[in-house]
Amino acid sequence: MDELLSLIESETDLVRNGKLRDASTLQPEKARLIHEYTRGMMSAKDHAVALGNLSPAATQTLRRKHAEFQPVLRINLAVLSTAREVASDIVSTVAKAVGAQQPNRTTTYGPNGGTPTGPQSAHGIAINRSL
Repeated sequence: MDELLSLIESETDLVRNGKLRDASTLQPEKARLIHEYTRGMMSAKDHAVALGNLSPAATQTLRRKHAEFQPVLRINLAVLSTAREVASDIVSTVAKAVGAQQPNRTTTYGPNGGTPTGPQSAHGIAINRSL
């Protein structure tokens, strides 16, 4: 749990500082640690009574760490959401600007029955939404 917490804090700092490429390199390790964390928490939930009886101090420590984890995760999700929204706004602005550069031309059939041809400098825009 400590390793996951540290990684999430690192990711949050990188995204806040605009280092999205560096933050994206943390994704495989983050996915692995989240999987381990989820598996461990499910196991602890399944054996909560036994864990509480056998090791009450460790159970309290786990609860405390879990409580510390929640606000850090909330902050991370807010930062990632903001970054995603900013990226979406940038793409939307660029798409509108590129669309405005194209001359207003008819998109129906031309006089000879064919589709009108003209300069087609603008093409689709793609972004990586894996962050």
